[in-house]
Amino acid sequence: MSASPQVLHIDGPAGPIECAVEPPAGTARGVAVIAHPLPTQGGTMDNKVVHTLARAARACGLQAVRFNFRGVGGSAGAWDEGRGEVDDLMAVVDHFRESGRPLVLAGFSFGGFVATQATARLGAAAPDQLVLVGPAAGRFQVAEVPAGTLVIHGEADDVVPLAAVLDWARPQTLPVTVVPGVGHFFHGQLTLLKDLVQRHLRAALG
Repeated sequence: MSASPQVLHIDGPAGPIECAVEPPAGTARGVAVIAHPLPTQGGTMDNKVVHTLARAARACGLQAVRFNFRGVGGSAGAWDEGRGEVDDLMAVVDHFRESGRPLVLAGFSFGGFVATQATARLGAAAPDQLVLVGPAAGRFQVAEVPAGTLVIHGEADDVVPLAAVLDWARPQTLPVTVVPGVGHFFHGQLTLLKDLVQRHLRAALG
């Protein structure tokens, strides 16, 4: 059983951003910043898929940082239709990124959209790995992503249809890992989701 996360507030563009920071079992080799689903539909850093991504990151020796977008939980500000939320993620990355150590960005649903936009903005300083679960293609302007990005989607997703993700991935020749029979929130398959992410990060980060 892991200890309770350290909850702290960092400076953000709309005021304090609430973060939950969880170390791995040993010395952290890098950091994973994880973005949560749509705030206007109840998305927070305590979402179970976000927790699953954090557990996978920690199992790979990474410090896991979950955070609340502006206007959610203890974070200041108000919903900004995705624009300011990218700024929030950038602020968290700036605060926790350590020079010379791997950075992983991960996002679920709306958080996946935000993670792609932040990756595009980072340019040459892009994360070492990008992990997207149920990215909100077709609902938001999900950006093109680097080769080697892990995309996982449920076959039976009724929030973000698989067809929309395939339409986004196809021009990039980007593989998509499809979990058969699974919906948007991966009910009953969180262990499988964790294993898929964990396997990818271990192979990619060495």
